[in-house]
Amino acid sequence: MCSGVYAASYELDASHSSIGFGVKHMVVSTTKGQFTDYTGGFAFEAGVPSSLKASAVIKVASVDTGNADRDEHLRGADFFDAGKFPEITFESTGAESVGEEIVLTGQLTIKGVTKEIKIPLTVNGPIADPWGNVRVGFEGKAKINRKDYGLTWSKAMDNGGLVVGDDVILDIVIEGTQKKAE
Repeated sequence: MCSGVYAASYELDASHSSIGFGVKHMVVSTTKGQFTDYTGGFAFEAGVPSSLKASAVIKVASVDTGNADRDEHLRGADFFDAGKFPEITFESTGAESVGEEIVLTGQLTIKGVTKEIKIPLTVNGPIADPWGNVRVGFEGKAKINRKDYGLTWSKAMDNGGLVVGDDVILDIVIEGTQKKAE
């Protein structure tokens, strides 16, 4: 991860973060899930939206929708093919202020396919916690089309809908702790 000239570096606090998703199931409901194993970090200077730089590595095998059979299907060749593509990666390429949010632009790689995405984020903090650490949080949602990343499995239903919708809503909550100067 790169950091700006004045930007502080932060370590991801996975115990207070989540990388989730939602996708329509048979047109009538949204199935939600998350990845439980990921690493990453970011650099950020409060008040300077363009200073935000972030990276993450997500272990595909950690997908969890609360249903073991569905999770195994997602790990398999019909979807993520975790044996061949064990990681999802994100590397930011820019950030800008848009109203009250920061829009983070970056390269998302899933199943060997890299596409640019934009993630509108709200910024929470920085704050000093009771243990003398500086913390910052970001929350945002972005929509991607799973087919753009080679995740094409689905079945057409009699009414014309799909068993698995094409649009996936990413739901990202990130908290980081500022690294101490060495």
